[in-house]
Amino acid sequence: MRTTLDLPDSLFRQVKARAALGGTSPKNLLTAYVEEGLNRGPGSPSASSKKRSPIPVAREATGRQVPALSNAEFQRILLEGDLRRELKS
Repeated sequence: MRTTLDLPDSLFRQVKARAALGGTSPKNLLTAYVEEGLNRGPGSPSASSKKRSPIPVAREATGRQVPALSNAEFQRILLEGDLRRELKS
C-alpha cells in the first residue's frame, strides 16, 4: 500500500543517511522501524525509557548527606545569592 508521510527535512536527511550507511533504501528502513514499533506493542519500554541509574547524592566533606532541593527551593537560593551580591556592590 502506498502512503505519504510528512517528515521534517532534518529527520528525512537522517533517514536517507542511515539507509545509505546500512545499504538499504529509506522505504525499507522506515518499514523496518514501523514494524519494530508495532511489534513492541503498547506499554512496552522503548530504547529511550531504559532504566537509569539513580541520581548521585551530594555529600559534604563531613559525610553528611545534603538534602534534596526542589526546583523552586534551588531557584530561591540562587536568587538570594544574587541579591546578596547586588547589595554588596
